[in-house]
Amino acid sequence: MKQLFLLLGLSLFAVQSYACDKCGNYNNDDFQIKSVSVKHSADIAATIWEITVKGTAGKTTPTPAGQLNGAPVLGYVFPTSLKPTDVGFGDTEGIVALALTSHPDFDDTPLWDENTDRNFTNDGIIWHPHWVILTEDKRVEGGLAVKQFDPKDTSVVLPPTNPGMPMYMDSPGFQVITKGNTIKVVVPDYRMNNKTDFSYDGVAAFMQVNTGGDGGHGGGDKPMLGVYKVYSVASGDLSLPYKVK
Repeated sequence: MKQLFLLLGLSLFAVQSYACDKCGNYNNDDFQIKSVSVKHSADIAATIWEITVKGTAGKTTPTPAGQLNGAPVLGYVFPTSLKPTDVGFGDTEGIVALALTSHPDFDDTPLWDENTDRNFTNDGIIWHPHWVILTEDKRVEGGLAVKQFDPKDTSVVLPPTNPGMPMYMDSPGFQVITKGNTIKVVVPDYRMNNKTDFSYDGVAAFMQVNTGGDGGHGGGDKPMLGVYKVYSVASGDLSLPYKVK
């Protein structure tokens, strides 16, 4: 696990130094992290995860690409020391992260109606949470991507709230709140194996979908969802120095 965190840290510097025109359009104060916190409340048996930025949290959302391939994804991400099995995945290698994302070109939360218009397929742009497993992926300049798997592999275990994509991703439906310079999400204890003692960090990043063909970062063989740009990191070096309070 320590090696995975080291890879994540090394990849961070690769992402920050990579010139990405599409990613740079969103490099503003809304993604400059000032602080990050995860606090446990015994009264409600839940943890409250929060990122504070210089600008207005959640105000900036991606410009639609008009198709799934090449679709932009913006995220406020909490890499953690949690195990995949703590959040409903099978025992697999990778870094568990809670990502708060916005992406107008597709909706990957089929069970949830975030904009409450009774249409469950049109609210990808509304900030919403995903559990993801991050792994090293040299097919993208950032060196990181959401872990994929063969759809025919019956040994893969996903949470029942996964969106049906061949990636280690879950759409848990936790409440996300944006207010002023903060974005936060509330996670019930029982949805996290009652874990309240773990390390974490905070990252603001640009990701992109690749389903093959033109429209992505040069096309070709790319991960389905790769990290292309990191705008800021709470710790500065992605060392996961923070503990749940």
